[in-house]
Amino acid sequence: MAAYLSLHYHIVFATKGRATALDKVWREELHGYMGGTLKGLGAFPQAIDGWNDHVHVLVGLRATHVLADVVRELKKASTAWIKEEKGLRSFAWQEGYAAFTVGWREREIVRKYIEGQEDHHRKHAYGEEVQRLLSEAGVEFDPKYLG
Repeated sequence: MAAYLSLHYHIVFATKGRATALDKVWREELHGYMGGTLKGLGAFPQAIDGWNDHVHVLVGLRATHVLADVVRELKKASTAWIKEEKGLRSFAWQEGYAAFTVGWREREIVRKYIEGQEDHHRKHAYGEEVQRLLSEAGVEFDPKYLG
């Protein structure tokens, strides 16, 4: 029996302490590396972008994927890459993340939102952005973790 699925997630996570560590000079290279990591995990990256202190990922997952495992492996691989390739030995991602399911009708809207992060963050800080996303999704949260 065949199973046909559309399991897409919008995932957001920040650098530890919201450090502005993701340099614009190599941020696109990082996003490409993250896309390759996701492909290596058998996932389907749709969009990856962000700002100097966080990333947004739109990814399709298989039914056998566990979201927490995918995020853990993505953070682990990208941390190692940043430390080794960019020499930021003390780099770390925050603990935790925000993730939202994305319906097939909304996927293109979310992709465009993610690809417009540089313009978006000229006006809005990370904490403000994530609080809005969580509120719109009806997710309860503790603002002290969103900085």
